[in-house]
Amino acid sequence: MLKTKRKATVPQEGDENQALSFKERLAKKKKAERLRKEIINFTIFAFGLAAIAGVLVGFGVGDPKAGIGTSLGLLYTSLSFKYPRYAMYGFLIYLPFGGTITYTLGNSPLLQLAKDGFYVPALFGVIQFCRREQLPILISKPLKLPLIILFIASLLTLIFVNGADQMGPHNGQPLAMGILGLKVFIGYVPLMTCAYYFIRNRNDLLGLIRLNVILILTCCGLAFMQYLFLKTGRCQGTQFAEGEDLFKASLNARCLVGGALLYSPEHGQIRLPGTFVAPWQWGWYLISSAFLSFGPAFNDPKPHWRTLSLASLAAVFVLSVVSGQRIALALVPVSFVLLLILTGQIIQLKRFLPTAIGLGFLLTIVTLRNPEVLQERIASFQSRWNASPPTAFIEGQFRWAMRSGAGFLGNGLGTATNSARVFGETSLVETYYPKVLFETGLFGVLAFLLFVTVITYVTFKSYRSLRDLTLRNYAASFWVFVLFISYNTYYYPLDVDPVAVYYWFFAGVILRLPDIEREERQAAKEAEKPDTKKRKRLKRSSGFS
Repeated sequence: MLKTKRKATVPQEGDENQALSFKERLAKKKKAERLRKEIINFTIFAFGLAAIAGVLVGFGVGDPKAGIGTSLGLLYTSLSFKYPRYAMYGFLIYLPFGGTITYTLGNSPLLQLAKDGFYVPALFGVIQFCRREQLPILISKPLKLPLIILFIASLLTLIFVNGADQMGPHNGQPLAMGILGLKVFIGYVPLMTCAYYFIRNRNDLLGLIRLNVILILTCCGLAFMQYLFLKTGRCQGTQFAEGEDLFKASLNARCLVGGALLYSPEHGQIRLPGTFVAPWQWGWYLISSAFLSFGPAFNDPKPHWRTLSLASLAAVFVLSVVSGQRIALALVPVSFVLLLILTGQIIQLKRFLPTAIGLGFLLTIVTLRNPEVLQERIASFQSRWNASPPTAFIEGQFRWAMRSGAGFLGNGLGTATNSARVFGETSLVETYYPKVLFETGLFGVLAFLLFVTVITYVTFKSYRSLRDLTLRNYAASFWVFVLFISYNTYYYPLDVDPVAVYYWFFAGVILRLPDIEREERQAAKEAEKPDTKKRKRLKRSSGFS
């Protein structure tokens, strides 16, 4: 009988594609094993160093909490610097829960800056990566000149206004106030670069969007539990307060998650903070979530993720009513309609009708079960509008800022920034561009307007250059968010979480999408070639690890 030869398990030299595939898999396995060992070794070292530092600080100041805080801060900061990619994930996850964590652990000022323990080391990691790979830190050339002008305007105010106040008779610490004000003003601009290199390919984009959907559902679920705790009496809120306290959000009324809240139902007053520090921050989180959950509700390739995204969008609508946030009650529906029109989803019936019907069904059930809640919120919104129309309010703020004697360089950075009041007395300006005018003067506000206008323009060009329908629709929903925030002046969402982060981050995501599309097309062309050997990835396409 003839003996049959067994096929070799290892690809032979004649089959280049199979051999290459085998070598790639082997190299990938070795790399993963090496990375795993490196992470374990560095984590053990960082944990030991943080523990020693924590013990020394705890004994030194006589406070165990200070020691624990030092250990945790040093641990996650060192890990963030070593692994900037994981730090960005930690930063985005921590952001919506920062208020809850801060007040759960004792409202330390350091806890309010804890998110920057992820952001700053990650930023340094990205800068190192760009230098090592010889990649541009400024990802869009048209942004260079406007950014330089804005930085010069801010620096002039810091030196000649805050610095002059520091040298003369002063109350507080004007220079420290200015430095913190500068950080609040443009400190998160580098997030555009971080986001650009954070999103390496389509899978990273989908992972980011799906993570955001889970965060929205989680935060809305916790906020709804907060409402139920108040409704059922497990939390008292402010309903037994006296006098003016019945109409003011208070930390003493904190319930389950978040910070200060107002709940005096007998007077028709309810302002829930959700998972954030203050109610109005929660309102702007709901508004931003309407933009960020819109795209996956229509475009996610997986049906179950489209369903979850639809649920997150419905949760945003419901919590906009339940939480008593008048700004969210007004802007979430407007944002949804604006997105339908500007992204073109309304004319794509195959995508639009199932989502619209599902969302309408969910909202109809909620409305029929709680008609009095919706009527009460609408009445509250109407009374507020009649008492102080937003247009008249914004106009009055502009007039006040111009009469404040701001001059060409303003009254100083941080002088109207809430978080800077630890360094001295600050003025309360409740609209964004009057606040910028008050702090940085005419030069500063014009420089900032120029910068955000160029951002809006270059992100629009990136969005319109896309041909892939899914990427184009994601870019469209993000771009509408950028457009809306760039020129919004009602309140000051660009000064605080979460909009102060999401605005810059998703602008960077938009700028990354055309490169992803180009790389996918190039990879498809290379795959069609019969004698394709191992391909080198473009330097610009690589993301930090």
